[in-house]
Amino acid sequence: MPSSRPKIAIIDANTLAALGLKNLLQNVMPIMTIDTFGTLAELEANNSDSYVHYFVSMDILLRNRAFFSERQRKTIVLTLSLGETSQLSEFHSLCINQPEQQLIRAILTLEQHAHAHGRNLPPMPDVLQRKILTDREIEVMSLIVQGLINKEIADRLNIGIATVITHRKNIMDKLGVKSVSALTIYAVMHGYVDINKI
Repeated sequence: MPSSRPKIAIIDANTLAALGLKNLLQNVMPIMTIDTFGTLAELEANNSDSYVHYFVSMDILLRNRAFFSERQRKTIVLTLSLGETSQLSEFHSLCINQPEQQLIRAILTLEQHAHAHGRNLPPMPDVLQRKILTDREIEVMSLIVQGLINKEIADRLNIGIATVITHRKNIMDKLGVKSVSALTIYAVMHGYVDINKI
């Protein structure tokens, strides 16, 4: 049975980089199906126009510029530098050579720019739309992803540090996340934190 979920293609000869990006994108957009390809030929052999976005390495794009220029609106070029000289003006770019927190912020910024409030995306499954966290846990999560440490959160909410630690553990357990990066993605995607505050 074919998947009705939107599909993203990552085209990069660096398998490790492609798999790492796939993992991050699946956290940011869990409703997407994400496939990886080492070459444009592999992508073309798999119904290339069925993908809503292409994340493509700079070298593959430069060797196949005509293909991606025709699909400019759905192409995101993976660059190794933040400098404007390393980016192509006609395409959206994503620098993959930066710390995880900044990379996640860049991916979320791209997603919010193109699909704010889920625009152009199918609805999230019911299980992902349900409110999982209590109001207090949402407050604690919001402060965690804004970079506050446990003591600062305790002071801000007038609760004990042990209570903050308990909330933090409960939040991670309920959401099934293991890192602040994954928590940040959840908080931004569900509208609990403005991307400009992280």
